[in-house]
Amino acid sequence: MSTESTWKVVAGREVSTRIRDKGFLGGTAFMLVLVAVVFVVVQIVSGRASTYDVAVIDDTAAAATKSADSIVGAGSDDSVSVERVDTADDAEQAVSDGDVDVALLPADAGYELVAEDEADDKLASALATGVSRTVIEANAQQQGVDLDELQAGTSLDKRSLDPDASTSDVRSGIGFAFVLIFYVTALSFGMMISQSVVQEKESRVVEILAAAVQIRALLWGKIAGNTLLGLAQVVLVVAAGLIGLAVTGRTELLSGVGPAAAWYVVFFVLGFVTLASLWSVAGSIASRQQDLQNTTLPGQAILFAPYLIAVFAGGQVKTVLSMFPVVSSMLIPSRMVEDHVPLWQIGVAIVVTVAAAIVFVRIGTRLYERTLLRTGRSIGYREAFKLEAD
Repeated sequence: MSTESTWKVVAGREVSTRIRDKGFLGGTAFMLVLVAVVFVVVQIVSGRASTYDVAVIDDTAAAATKSADSIVGAGSDDSVSVERVDTADDAEQAVSDGDVDVALLPADAGYELVAEDEADDKLASALATGVSRTVIEANAQQQGVDLDELQAGTSLDKRSLDPDASTSDVRSGIGFAFVLIFYVTALSFGMMISQSVVQEKESRVVEILAAAVQIRALLWGKIAGNTLLGLAQVVLVVAAGLIGLAVTGRTELLSGVGPAAAWYVVFFVLGFVTLASLWSVAGSIASRQQDLQNTTLPGQAILFAPYLIAVFAGGQVKTVLSMFPVVSSMLIPSRMVEDHVPLWQIGVAIVVTVAAAIVFVRIGTRLYERTLLRTGRSIGYREAFKLEAD
């Protein structure tokens, strides 16, 4: 069989083995359930309506409270209800007993808002507007003033310089989710590649395989098979997230998240392929499972560094470093969710990552060919490079 045909067979073997593995299926199911739980919790928290009870003792306060109800209810399911009591002492007692949230009582300068501790800012603002509106209308009527003429020119229109500002926190959360999913998926599949290689070495299966096919075909097959599996898992998780946004009514986010999700799939493949050969070499230079704790450290470090950059770095640093290999797989999609990313930056990131992937795979292939059949002890990376130079 040719090398081209052989790596396809190896890739198929990797895929068929993993999709029957309960650990892999359970991990994929857990990630999908986790996405669903996040959306359910967010929907419950955001959809929970607040009801405020206000104790009053006169008609003016009652009218002001009803006016506040229309203000609080605008754009939400929150509401304000009137609780009529006989005296100010009764109102304060109702507040102390927890029967009402606040009391709106007459004062020397107008009205005062009485609360057990601190009144809710949204309720206090609405009641202040309601009192002002109600009292002004009553005063205007007593003075015979045309309130419409008095209020002419006082309307306030709204114009947003950044219409997406209200969803910035949600976008940041989605961007971080992109970073976290790549980190977890690349790390878990990378470790699976290393474990698979060292298992084949320990069981001597690799000697049988190497006698039948080219060693580089084994490497390329493992890279292709695990990349396909990782891609499938990521596509499922991203699709679940997009469906969750649509189902929960957050369609305003889809226009920004959708394109970023598509690019995320592209960058995931490029970033994973870049590191896959390194994970394979980590398995080939180990002689037993216990050795992987040391041999996989370079791969873990290469993954963890971009994760730290994504979490802690400033905007300008992220912009520059997002065009570097592996880092781009985390940062470019994350930046696209939160803000506009110029096409030239995306292009540079792709070109640089593809170049890095080619270099990593070529170096990884040479190291893999020279270390895979060496058993008995773990080989250091420095020694592996010397073997490669012989």
